[in-house]
Amino acid sequence: MEMACMHMKMRALALIAAGVAATSAWSADTDIQSPVVAGGSGGFALQRPEIYHAGWVDLNKNGVKDAYEDPAQPVETRVEDLLARLTRAERLGQLEQRPIRNGTDRKDAALIAAGGIGSYLGAAPEAGPRNRLQRLAVEESRLGIPLIFGFDTIHGFRTVFPIPLGLSCAWDSSLVERVHTVAAAESAAAGVDWVFAPMVDIARDPRWGRIAEGAGEDPWLGGQLAAAAVRGFQGTDFGQSGRVAACLKHYVGYGAAEGGRDYNTTEIGLPTLRNIYLPPFKAGVDAGAATLMSGFNCLNGVPASGNRFTLTEVLREQWGFQGFVVSDWNAVKELIDHGYAADRAQAAAFALTAGVDMEMVSNCYRTALPALLDAGKLPGSVLDTAVRRVLRVKITKGLFDQPYTKPAILDQAAATALAREAATRCCVLLKNNANTLPLKNAGTVALIGPMAANRHDLLGCWSGLGREEDAVTLQAGLAAALPGVTLRVVEGCKFEGDDASGLDAAVKVARQADVIVLALGEPASFSGENSFRSELGLTGVQQQLFDRISATGKPVVTVLFSGRPLALPVVLEKSAAVLMAWHPGIQGGPGVADVLTGSVAPSGRLTASFPRSVGQVPVYYNYRATGRPLDDYMDGTRDPLLPFGFGLTYTQFKYGATRLSGDTVKNGVITVATTVANVGKQTGTEVVQLYLHDLACSFGARPVRELKGFQRVTLKPGESQEISFTLTTHDLGCWSAEGKWVIEPGRFEAVIAPDAASGAMVGFTLEP
Repeated sequence: MEMACMHMKMRALALIAAGVAATSAWSADTDIQSPVVAGGSGGFALQRPEIYHAGWVDLNKNGVKDAYEDPAQPVETRVEDLLARLTRAERLGQLEQRPIRNGTDRKDAALIAAGGIGSYLGAAPEAGPRNRLQRLAVEESRLGIPLIFGFDTIHGFRTVFPIPLGLSCAWDSSLVERVHTVAAAESAAAGVDWVFAPMVDIARDPRWGRIAEGAGEDPWLGGQLAAAAVRGFQGTDFGQSGRVAACLKHYVGYGAAEGGRDYNTTEIGLPTLRNIYLPPFKAGVDAGAATLMSGFNCLNGVPASGNRFTLTEVLREQWGFQGFVVSDWNAVKELIDHGYAADRAQAAAFALTAGVDMEMVSNCYRTALPALLDAGKLPGSVLDTAVRRVLRVKITKGLFDQPYTKPAILDQAAATALAREAATRCCVLLKNNANTLPLKNAGTVALIGPMAANRHDLLGCWSGLGREEDAVTLQAGLAAALPGVTLRVVEGCKFEGDDASGLDAAVKVARQADVIVLALGEPASFSGENSFRSELGLTGVQQQLFDRISATGKPVVTVLFSGRPLALPVVLEKSAAVLMAWHPGIQGGPGVADVLTGSVAPSGRLTASFPRSVGQVPVYYNYRATGRPLDDYMDGTRDPLLPFGFGLTYTQFKYGATRLSGDTVKNGVITVATTVANVGKQTGTEVVQLYLHDLACSFGARPVRELKGFQRVTLKPGESQEISFTLTTHDLGCWSAEGKWVIEPGRFEAVIAPDAASGAMVGFTLEP
């Protein structure tokens, strides 16, 4: 205690000697006056560099350090040294996270100074508000433990990239990593230490609004992209400048919400949980993710934020995860609403003992746990374990050594260029009759629809601190890409409501055009958290607009902007061409125009199946076979409108037969190969996909197809290439219900195909 007080005095003297303007406030638990620095510091890198203060760090270089303050000491030594110094109130404080709101520093000053808050969520365009709160913790509290600041940087911070579902359609881990590297740098420059991303929930129901935030329906591809996002955010060391700690969410099964209704119950059998929903989280943990977030959902009768099986037995004991788990917003208190906990004390005890280390927003830990600890109903070791995990991440992040955000200079031009590249790469060409696309020598183009000149909805849901004024519209993109073409633009209708008064004007413009580009879909507000739908068609009167425009007989190119797969069989049938653009971010206009005009050839592939109607949902490619062949619906087919992996290009590719290196696995491997040829007239990029089928597995029947690999290959007209994949014995295994990776001898099939519904499988044997 005396050493800590001496350091408080020395830090205060250093600030005064440095001439820093300060006001005095009493520090809790001591009789030492220490300064609270007035004013902000730091700055968003895209604005002006501003002065930040780190005088106390400089002082400590010349003074005596406790072990926890010494960066030369091992992380675990620092953690244990600091933990031993903490009072119980300070330990509980490390587990509380609050939102930043106007006046937060004034309202929370006393609690921060007492060590009663460990984290904040929220961000501003510059680091000033963050650094003011940090000063209260570092220079006013007894031990100077820094806060850690989190924020929902989902698909960009200031530079908004395509929504994650759209980005996943690029089938490119490198692109995902580059995008998240930029997002990390911009977040860090504004004072964010920790991002609540990536979301790695598997989603098989497009009614669920948060399908927009993930990578679709496949666990193998989802795992590849989860690891890439973690690498992008954290680099090789998330304590480095410009890097942030990642947070895998929402652990686990959140994407299986009944009826697609957010926060709803999920029932997932253990084989499915192990093999479909857990693998992307495992891949993110293996990639070094610093934290996880527990979900809102109730999983098999037990809320995810109170589920010891998933949070401790799987995550800690089986996977060896060393970081910390934060609850989702108010999720600890909501254990009561689930009917799982009787009151706040029971909710706190259930969550903490299950493995939720930090409580977001609700304060059940701080207010209810002391009585349980005093009564001996909760061992202090459980509290200490959670505190260790939080301190470990804070120390590894470097917050004790540099608690304040420094100004940084970022390359905005490069970030914008990457946003444009990502927007082009996320586009999926769904139809292109008679080479309607690319648009060349089009004469007069009519651009019609609610997305024609719309900036706001390009950003999509969870758009960080992105600004509408930074978005470039499709109108602007096409005008720049088609300088010799007459472009006539009319909105036609809004996204919502039943006002059809603009349809006549739209039809008039359409009749005067050589080709029509219809920019349709759903607004950004229709996807994301708590934005679930009961229908998957066009919103408002857009279907009426489409029907009237397509009735003109002119070629119609439909560009769909959406946060989810849509059920639009009529649009697909009656359009000459259809391009899925998702919500593509600030460079959506130029990016989509690049694809429409052919300056960039489309190469995106679907990562979620498109249903024909809501009645088919859930529809996904990796289903299990049934005892009897699945019949069609009485009123329609059971096949999806568009399968997983589907996507066209401006050329045509031909696949040869799938070949194997032998009838059996030799020396633990088998090679699967084919020849892919470009038989069209343009250079194009194909996403070549490998699927596997285990015909008989006593640990649980396997899906009819499972993605096991892919390769992107670019070929010129007339060019062909041999494509091969190597499957190891390990690749032929699966997770048992008990969490063991099991490999069972028997018959398997494999195929190399352009999507999950194509190609003839060939068989081989894994011998005992």
